[in-house]
Amino acid sequence: MTDRFNTEDREGLHDASFAELFKKLSAETSELIRQEMALARAELTEKGKEAGKGAGLIGGGGVIGLLAAGALTAAIILVLATFLPDWVAALIVAVVYGAVAAVLALRGKQEIKQATPPVPEQTIETTKEDVAWAKTRARSGTR
Repeated sequence: MTDRFNTEDREGLHDASFAELFKKLSAETSELIRQEMALARAELTEKGKEAGKGAGLIGGGGVIGLLAAGALTAAIILVLATFLPDWVAALIVAVVYGAVAAVLALRGKQEIKQATPPVPEQTIETTKEDVAWAKTRARSGTR
């Protein structure tokens, strides 16, 4: 694991008072928390966009399903009815539109699944690294 923290300030820490060390720790902790919160916000924003795309695709599937009962259906049935009985033409059109709607809905479901759960995964990983780093520093400081 690489050391993401400022190593130049380590000189002179042995000579610093407890108050100075605590002040430095507080400042570094505050900065770290701000950075982790910014990362979490960015990650959740990206996941929200992915979920929005999935919801849009599901909505698109619904709209296509509704249009299937409209003008296109009537036109296609009229064309097919010249070669087939009316009811067969209507059945063929309904099956095709149903298949298109199902494909769009399944694709939308996949998009939503990729975006959930809305957990900031990168932030969790970097926070784990920060905790591990802090534990290492705490152990090395007690020796």
